[in-house]
Amino acid sequence: MGQSVLTPMVAFDRRGGELHCGDVPLATLAERFETPLYVYNLAAVEARVRGFQEAFGELDFVLAYAVKANGNLAVLNRIAGLGAGADIVSGGELQRALRAGIVPERIFFAGVGKRREEMESGIRAGIGAFHVESEGELRLLAQVAEEIGVPAPIAVRINPDILSPAFHEYTQTGHASSKFGIPPEVARELYSWAHRHPFLRVRGIAVHIGSQILDPAPYLESLDSVLALVEELGADGIRLEYLDLGGGFGVGYEGDPGLAPRDLAMAILPRLRSKGLTLVLEPGRTIVGEAGVLLTRVLQVKRSGGKVFVVTDGGMTELLRPSHYGGFHRVEPVVLQEDRPEERVDVVGPVCETGDFLARDRVLSLPRPGELLAVRTAGAYGFSMASNYNARCRPAEVVVDGSRVHLARRRETHEDLVRGESIPRWTAAADG
Repeated sequence: MGQSVLTPMVAFDRRGGELHCGDVPLATLAERFETPLYVYNLAAVEARVRGFQEAFGELDFVLAYAVKANGNLAVLNRIAGLGAGADIVSGGELQRALRAGIVPERIFFAGVGKRREEMESGIRAGIGAFHVESEGELRLLAQVAEEIGVPAPIAVRINPDILSPAFHEYTQTGHASSKFGIPPEVARELYSWAHRHPFLRVRGIAVHIGSQILDPAPYLESLDSVLALVEELGADGIRLEYLDLGGGFGVGYEGDPGLAPRDLAMAILPRLRSKGLTLVLEPGRTIVGEAGVLLTRVLQVKRSGGKVFVVTDGGMTELLRPSHYGGFHRVEPVVLQEDRPEERVDVVGPVCETGDFLARDRVLSLPRPGELLAVRTAGAYGFSMASNYNARCRPAEVVVDGSRVHLARRRETHEDLVRGESIPRWTAAADG
């Protein structure tokens, strides 16, 4: 398999033993903005987007970035400036995409549980299409569109019953027992109904089989299943404009190459060249994953029960993947120290949960309190899954472009945590 267009060493490299983002030392950012801290390399984000655009340039191609991976407005704005679209799954993500400057016609609304008000917002915004995942959703969307008086563009998300080789069962979305998508035989009936409805406009077909997939083969199997249905729909007089093959392209969490865009293109382009369909892909993790790190500062080194715990100020509230999925992230010192012994350690956070860890049973050059660690490949599903559990403030996010630094999201305060809450008046009166 070929090398990725972007590797972690491109986004964050060592100079004189110290990790940098672009031309900026990570230690400098940690001092300026405190920790825990997310740092994103915008040049690396751009490199990944351009890698997809170049790999699939011979087709009419739309990169619909999966906003759920990282919805920071500064990141989205950079992606929007490259002509990319967005794959969204909520009304909130719709507003983020629009505010960041993504063209409405390149926004595709997926998800199994769209609310009426979200449908209305999408129709009024003029999005590219709703990716429908049930008969009930299709009928509700038709009703909402008729009430507004504007036809709703649609595609049906197909469930091809493919068990993708994803790293965790939670990231397998294309098999029959998954909540996602519609079987092809049912989808054909829904397409026929939608084609006849005056307030639905059939535009495309969609599929998504899982995440963190490193082999093109499952995409080929999925594509063949969808193209068979495209042929059947054509025989029914239903001509489609685009085919959305989904996302889930794997990245190298352990430093190995992920699924390179050109490797995927070499596999699927021969099947699509003669079809006359626009190709839509939904990369998320592979665009931003390697372009981000989480910086965390060591609080204590604790020895207990024959184990060594490196206690840091960042944990599962900042990066949930290790606890939730068993996700692996490389952890390394921001500044290399000479003559430090290596030990097998657990890197754990301050949250009151045994499941609060960033790495377990990991060989690490033993840090000292106050030193910085970098958690690699944290740009995707890091901040977007962060929480306020234990009444912890979510971290700041910083973007770097060469030597330029921008605070893209300020650190939350304790006041932010209680904003919107109130104590009942009768409680206050009784206490008085």
